[in-house]
Amino acid sequence: MPDLQVRHAPLGAVEPEVLYRLLRLRVDVFVVEQECPYPELDGRDAEPGALLLWAQAPDGTVAATARLLRDADGCARIGRVATARAFRGAGVAARLMRLGLDLAGDVEVVLDAQAHLAGWYARFGFAVDGEPFTEDGIPHVPMRRA
Repeated sequence: MPDLQVRHAPLGAVEPEVLYRLLRLRVDVFVVEQECPYPELDGRDAEPGALLLWAQAPDGTVAATARLLRDADGCARIGRVATARAFRGAGVAARLMRLGLDLAGDVEVVLDAQAHLAGWYARFGFAVDGEPFTEDGIPHVPMRRA
């Protein structure tokens, strides 16, 4: 596994080629692999305070990505956590989760987890906080970290 550099930046500060690779990874995972045709580009990446997070190999390959948002209620929101197939199981997404939590600061953090990943998010202090729901045909649970 190559050395990966973990980075973060607001949308406007991400180099165009890197941004393309980040968005391509999200589409590859959430739309193509999970067979969920939905508007992946939802406008939230461009919101004030939004940060894109990613892990990048020396050759420019984006190994994983996530985003950190600020909701209107003051909570931070982590989402769009995706890892390229070749990097899964290597702890890359966990590195991005820790970065996202550090960047969130001392506020509550929420996320909508695919239900089968609730245990993985629990490792970072998240607990289910509401009723399960289905989004784009995939079972999800709302989760919160105080």
